[in-house]
Amino acid sequence: MLKTPSPTAPLPSGHAEGVSNDEFRAAMSRLAAGVVLVTAQEPPLDPDDPEAPGMEDVGMTATAFMSVSLDPPLVLVSLRTGARMDDLLDEQPLWAVSVLAESQRHIAGRFAMKGRISDRLLFEDIPYVRGEATGAPLVGGALATLECRTEQRVTAGDHTLVIGRVLTARVPSAEGGPLLYFRGRYRQLG
Repeated sequence: MLKTPSPTAPLPSGHAEGVSNDEFRAAMSRLAAGVVLVTAQEPPLDPDDPEAPGMEDVGMTATAFMSVSLDPPLVLVSLRTGARMDDLLDEQPLWAVSVLAESQRHIAGRFAMKGRISDRLLFEDIPYVRGEATGAPLVGGALATLECRTEQRVTAGDHTLVIGRVLTARVPSAEGGPLLYFRGRYRQLG
């Protein structure tokens, strides 16, 4: 007797029957998401070498960011497994998040580029301060900034969910609205 697979049984590709990558991507693009810049400092490859360059700032745009818990204060960011930020946060537990304002679309686009130039050059003309708890860049003009320490990493398909304890939370700017990502484009409220 031939068994018919359940409609929700995963296919070899990992998708439920009838759901393609394009269909899933199109459906999820209808969910508006806030845009953040995740930053951290990458330690030198050889800290004992006096000629080695010092800490390097690293940043990436993310839209899969959310609050997880109030007590303790926890947030979550979803990173593509094997991405530079995923690899860095696997070794470096301290990182920061700047919640981008609608006027900061250029920052989001800059740090989302594939095949981009070095992160050092990307930060060159962006105003920022160093976080007191992490040393990571906190973007000037952001609606909010958070500094975090990784509490847990969870593998979820082709992404890693990084859960961080919030060490500092600031609201440096009350001006303007949030930068949103909807249907594959950066948007503004209203």
